[in-house]
Amino acid sequence: MKRFRNRRARLLPMALCSLLLGACASRAPERAPPPDFDAAAAVAAIRAAGTASGGELDVQPLRDPQVSDLSEEATRLEAGRLYQAAADRLDQALEISAQDPNLLQQRAEIALLLGQTDLAERLALQARAAGTDVGPLCRRNWETVVRARAGGSRPPDTAGLPRVSVEEAGRRRDACTVAPPPRY
Repeated sequence: MKRFRNRRARLLPMALCSLLLGACASRAPERAPPPDFDAAAAVAAIRAAGTASGGELDVQPLRDPQVSDLSEEATRLEAGRLYQAAADRLDQALEISAQDPNLLQQRAEIALLLGQTDLAERLALQARAAGTDVGPLCRRNWETVVRARAGGSRPPDTAGLPRVSVEEAGRRRDACTVAPPPRY
């Protein structure tokens, strides 16, 4: 019995020391965007890049009415600066239609407003992969990548998503503008 107590007495300090060292282990801190990063201005620039001109090809897929309602509610919440509530509505919509490029892009823009630059870039690249290679949405996708990088985002390590430089993202954004086919 005495041997058991001695062994226990020696193990207790070692266990406490292990717990303390484990608690001190460094975790990668969440990175905040640079202090001069203006998320609202970035989102405004993204949306300006996505403004359709009358003389270009613009593909608009059909949407589920429930998804449309959640998206419109998210837009109203964003206007009231209730960004987390807007993100929640968009997450609900994405549960219904996970590969909707418009929803993914809208959620990416809300992620920027919430200071989640890595998520914003990843969602924009997912939207780009699910969407088209041309038109306003394509420009918004690539402009989001550019703006997220300005906010401190790192290229995603997710398989299937491109790891491009800011310069390449800018070139791809510019290549999204395509004239519609001629009509005779």
